[in-house]
Amino acid sequence: QVQLVESGGGLVQPGGSLRLSCAASISKFSMYTMAWYRQAPGKQRELVAHITSISRSNYADSVKGRFAISRDNAKNTVYLQMNSLKFEDTAVYYCNARPPSITWAEYWGQGTQVTVSS
Repeated sequence: QVQLVESGGGLVQPGGSLRLSCAASISKFSMYTMAWYRQAPGKQRELVAHITSISRSNYADSVKGRFAISRDNAKNTVYLQMNSLKFEDTAVYYCNARPPSITWAEYWGQGTQVTVSS
Protein backbone atom coordinates (compact mmCIF):
# COMPACT_ATOMS: atom_id res chain seq x y z
CA GLN A 1 0.00 0.00 0.00
CA VAL A 2 1.37 3.37 -1.02
CA GLN A 3 1.87 5.81 1.79
CA LEU A 4 3.18 9.32 2.13
CA VAL A 5 3.99 10.05 5.76
CA GLU A 6 4.77 13.63 6.75
CA SER A 7 6.63 14.61 9.88
CA GLY A 8 8.37 17.61 11.38
CA GLY A 9 5.46 19.93 11.95
CA GLY A 10 4.89 21.74 15.21
CA LEU A 11 4.70 25.05 17.00
CA VAL A 12 7.36 27.66 16.26
CA GLN A 13 7.81 31.33 16.97
CA PRO A 14 7.90 33.90 14.17
CA GLY A 15 11.33 33.96 12.60
CA GLY A 16 11.96 30.37 13.53
CA SER A 17 12.61 27.33 11.37
CA LEU A 18 11.16 23.90 10.80
CA ARG A 19 12.06 21.04 8.52
CA LEU A 20 9.28 18.88 7.17
CA SER A 21 9.91 15.40 5.86
CA CYS A 22 7.77 13.17 3.70
CA ALA A 23 8.67 9.51 3.51
CA ALA A 24 7.11 7.82 0.50
CA SER A 25 6.58 4.14 -0.03
CA ILE A 26 6.32 4.52 -3.79
CA SER A 27 7.82 2.34 -6.43
CA LYS A 28 9.88 4.43 -8.84
CA PHE A 29 9.85 7.37 -6.44
CA SER A 30 12.58 9.14 -8.39
CA MET A 31 10.28 9.51 -11.37
CA TYR A 32 7.64 11.48 -9.47
CA THR A 33 7.44 15.22 -9.09
CA MET A 34 7.12 15.79 -5.37
CA ALA A 35 5.35 18.77 -3.94
CA TRP A 36 4.32 20.42 -0.73
CA TYR A 37 0.91 22.05 -0.44
CA ARG A 38 -0.64 23.83 2.50
CA GLN A 39 -4.11 24.70 3.63
CA ALA A 40 -4.86 27.35 6.21
CA PRO A 41 -8.21 27.48 8.01
CA GLY A 42 -10.90 28.85 5.74
CA LYS A 43 -8.62 28.92 2.73
CA GLN A 44 -8.06 26.76 -0.31
CA ARG A 45 -5.15 24.38 -0.53
CA GLU A 46 -2.23 26.05 -2.24
CA LEU A 47 0.99 24.84 -3.80
CA VAL A 48 4.02 25.81 -1.74
CA ALA A 49 6.84 24.19 -3.69
CA HIS A 50 7.59 21.32 -6.01
CA ILE A 51 10.67 19.47 -7.15
CA THR A 52 10.83 17.48 -10.36
CA SER A 53 12.46 14.16 -11.07
CA ILE A 54 15.55 16.05 -12.22
CA SER A 55 15.49 18.20 -9.07
CA ARG A 56 14.26 21.40 -10.64
CA SER A 57 12.28 23.30 -8.05
CA ASN A 58 9.73 26.04 -8.02
CA TYR A 59 8.14 28.03 -5.22
CA ALA A 60 5.12 30.10 -4.44
CA ASP A 61 5.98 33.79 -4.35
CA SER A 62 5.01 33.93 -0.69
CA VAL A 63 7.80 31.53 0.33
CA LYS A 64 10.58 32.32 -2.15
CA GLY A 65 13.85 32.93 -0.38
CA ARG A 66 12.59 31.41 2.86
CA PHE A 67 11.68 27.81 2.01
CA ALA A 68 13.75 25.17 0.27
CA ILE A 69 12.52 21.86 -1.12
CA SER A 70 14.86 18.93 -1.63
CA ARG A 71 14.69 15.21 -2.22
CA ASP A 72 16.71 12.14 -1.41
CA ASN A 73 15.82 9.43 -3.87
CA ALA A 74 17.89 6.86 -2.00
CA LYS A 75 15.61 7.37 1.00
CA ASN A 76 12.38 7.98 -0.94
CA THR A 77 12.02 11.19 1.01
CA VAL A 78 11.28 14.81 0.20
CA TYR A 79 12.00 17.68 2.56
CA LEU A 80 10.82 21.22 3.06
CA GLN A 81 13.17 23.48 4.99
CA MET A 82 11.21 26.45 6.25
CA ASN A 83 13.08 29.46 7.57
CA SER A 84 12.02 32.93 8.72
CA LEU A 85 8.55 31.60 9.43
CA LYS A 86 5.68 34.06 9.57
CA PHE A 87 2.25 33.94 11.18
CA GLU A 88 0.73 33.49 7.73
CA ASP A 89 2.67 30.25 7.21
CA THR A 90 0.39 28.58 9.74
CA ALA A 91 -1.38 25.74 7.95
CA VAL A 92 -1.60 22.02 7.50
CA TYR A 93 1.17 21.01 5.12
CA TYR A 94 0.57 18.13 2.73
CA CYS A 95 2.99 16.07 0.73
CA ASN A 96 2.01 15.21 -2.84
CA ALA A 97 3.42 12.76 -5.34
CA ARG A 98 2.62 13.71 -8.91
CA PRO A 99 3.18 10.89 -11.41
CA PRO A 100 5.00 11.23 -14.74
CA SER A 101 2.08 9.64 -16.55
CA ILE A 102 -1.66 10.11 -16.29
CA THR A 103 -1.98 6.36 -16.16
CA TRP A 104 -0.20 6.32 -12.83
CA ALA A 105 -1.84 7.25 -9.55
CA GLU A 106 -1.28 10.50 -7.67
CA TYR A 107 -0.76 10.33 -3.92
CA TRP A 108 -1.31 12.58 -0.93
CA GLY A 109 -0.15 12.44 2.62
CA GLN A 110 -2.35 13.03 5.66
CA GLY A 111 -0.78 16.36 6.48
CA THR A 112 1.24 17.84 9.30
CA GLN A 113 0.29 20.94 11.26
CA VAL A 114 2.61 23.92 11.30
CA THR A 115 1.68 26.70 13.71
CA VAL A 116 3.60 29.95 13.87
CA SER A 117 2.75 31.77 17.05
CA SER A 118 4.38 33.92 19.68
